[in-house]
Amino acid sequence: MYTWDFGSLWTYRWLFVQGLGVTAAFTVAIVLIGLLVGLAAGLAKLSRFAPLRWLANAYIEVFRCTPLLVQLVWFYYALPILSGIEISAIGASVLALSLYGGSFYAEIIRGGIVSIDRGQGEAAAALGMTPAQSLRRIILPQALKRMVPPLMNQSIIQFKNTSLVSVLAVPDLLYQGQVAAHDSYRPLEIYTLVAVLYFAALYPLTWIVRRGEKRLATSD
Repeated sequence: MYTWDFGSLWTYRWLFVQGLGVTAAFTVAIVLIGLLVGLAAGLAKLSRFAPLRWLANAYIEVFRCTPLLVQLVWFYYALPILSGIEISAIGASVLALSLYGGSFYAEIIRGGIVSIDRGQGEAAAALGMTPAQSLRRIILPQALKRMVPPLMNQSIIQFKNTSLVSVLAVPDLLYQGQVAAHDSYRPLEIYTLVAVLYFAALYPLTWIVRRGEKRLATSD
């Protein structure tokens, strides 16, 4: 019978604290960058300029249809060879995760915009607004209400995706757990604690998203 010993993990408490901090910082960075990339790509996909639409669509499909782990490895090992520019593990991780998340954000943003009745844009044009003014003042404020829940859900997925950066030796929560497991020979306790920490960080966010969805449904 295996004898569980969670008391031995106290020695590694600062590893977990540091790892959780790195994971949280990564999540904030990739969500913010991903939202900016997604907004640009989503608007580009709705552009009347065909080459811009094709470019946005190519970016979205490439990143949505290839595994994130493959992208991480490619950005870290292959991109420096092709570009001649050295990229750190952290830089490659932020770049890959941001672009990956941005491809999903783009489709959410595009879907939110096209879900608004076209009559809204026509009414804005009748009032003398330019397409850009109509988008900023009329369409986006209404679309944002519909986009918030899926954007939040995708951001939660991004938080979980950060665990993959451990393959590049980025000192996130999972990597620090691996270090502690190798040192303590207590992998069951270590990875159980890592799972609990992920759950403790993510469950409040999922609860907030569910509450937000209910409020939005009620207001509709």
